Amino acid sequence: MSTDTAARPGDPGTRSGRAARPRWADDEAVALGAVARAFFEAEVVPHFERFDEQKYVDREVWHKAGALGLMCCEVPAEFGGGGGTFAHDAVVLSEQARAGDTGFGNMVHSGVVAPLLATYGTDEQRRRWLPGMATGDIIGAVAMSEPGAGSDLKNIVTRAERKGDQYVINGSKTFISNGARCDLVVVVAKTDPAAGRNGISLLALETADAPGFRRGRTLDKLGRHASDTAELFFDDVSVPAGHLVGEEGRGLEILKAELPRERLVIAVTAAAAMERALEETVAYTKTREAFGGPLFAMQHVRLELAELATIVRASRVFVDDCIERFVDGTLEPATASMAKWWLTQNQSDVTDRCLQLFGGYGYMREYLISRLYVDARAQKIYGGANEVLKDHISRSL
Repeated sequence: MSTDTAARPGDPGTRSGRAARPRWADDEAVALGAVARAFFEAEVVPHFERFDEQKYVDREVWHKAGALGLMCCEVPAEFGGGGGTFAHDAVVLSEQARAGDTGFGNMVHSGVVAPLLATYGTDEQRRRWLPGMATGDIIGAVAMSEPGAGSDLKNIVTRAERKGDQYVINGSKTFISNGARCDLVVVVAKTDPAAGRNGISLLALETADAPGFRRGRTLDKLGRHASDTAELFFDDVSVPAGHLVGEEGRGLEILKAELPRERLVIAVTAAAAMERALEETVAYTKTREAFGGPLFAMQHVRLELAELATIVRASRVFVDDCIERFVDGTLEPATASMAKWWLTQNQSDVTDRCLQLFGGYGYMREYLISRLYVDARAQKIYGGANEVLKDHISRSL
């Protein structure tokens, strides 16, 4: 986003992006977007290669983001957050996606964990963890997926048994974003296996010096190489009963209530990444010479870009409407699922077609389009596989 009318491509007032500033983007959100844009360009983009190789983003990046107010924007100010709305987190996440970054784990940290604690945590829990999450001193994660249970949380096997004033956790988790470096992880576990869906609870574990807690591999992924994604193991790990988030047995209910936010977060990043892919491709085709002129001079190329621009614009209009509705409390779960599956599918399709216009150069990792292409693929899987979401949508018809 931009603070003036002479915006870059993809911003309000330009041909390849939105026709006008969306209603959810007030002056404060626009200004925050400008700060976020400068931050990612200065602190993250120059270090892409190093972050990819080490499979995580430096803690210093988290601290700098916290100092600029780029994390936990929606968390009330009394708990150390920005005191804003989802729109403020959305604009930060958009600028991160536009920069081509998927390593900085703020999507889970601010988009999932912080709102979960702010909404369902006790005052003591909020004061204990949220200020540190806003500054980057505490990195948050949520441990849901297991080797034998991905989108089907009812089939998790991780147990948490109440013993006096403690819960004792046993089990394992995989595909955990921020897992290798998280300081706080909300563990989804069965506290009453006989109760089925009503026997799942959420427990917040402080990972530092926690006996029995072990981090496994930092997973080697197809893309998103700088994103810290790990296996976690729990062997008789004790968690104070006071770290139960929400009521015992309501874990699945809480997660279900928060799913529209998570899916909208993913849709927001998909829209911004598509816009950047189109911007890069338009610029490339106008400068790349082939057969006696720029690629853009070829009718097929222009028609392809016209179609892609239409898809990108329609995706932006949809996600802007969803953001506005989420902020005013009227976004239905089915619509959030529609946004997640449709925009991530579009993201994969658009980046694939954009890469094709780069020819052989598009397959080179030194080109941003290559990163945008490979990083898009996971978007259709996490946050609920798109096939699962379509089934959920069908039940609302």
